[in-house]
Amino acid sequence: MDMRNRLNAALKTAMKDKDSERLSTLRLINAAIKDREIAARGEGKEECVSDADVLGILGKMVKQRQESAKAFEEGARLELAEKERSEITVIEEFLPRQLSEGEVAQAISAAISETSAESIRDMGKVMGALKTKYTGQMDFGAVGAQIKAKLG
Repeated sequence: MDMRNRLNAALKTAMKDKDSERLSTLRLINAAIKDREIAARGEGKEECVSDADVLGILGKMVKQRQESAKAFEEGARLELAEKERSEITVIEEFLPRQLSEGEVAQAISAAISETSAESIRDMGKVMGALKTKYTGQMDFGAVGAQIKAKLG
């Protein structure tokens, strides 16, 4: 089942179960996907958002909520931080399993040899290869530093 169908099925289940917190998070996900589709149509593209795009959107949403939760904790707004964390839990249900540090290191090494990368200039190729295979499975912000260390 593709990501859109999984999300819609979860949305219907949340409605039936009257689970308002889960329902609001699922609606936020759907809204983000629809925003991406509208933006694509504005650029003249007619195709739907792919599963890889949806994974990218979900990953971005998780990252935003982690940053918000941290800011709320620093501001002593624990109830808001908890709400952000509960949204993260719902969003992560639709993301693939996160790779361990060892698996990330192996993936980076494989991508470097696959793209024949030799210097920092080839970092974009390596990141592109990783994003194609591992979208939603690793934090590409942290991966960038590891790639620089290996290529530098």
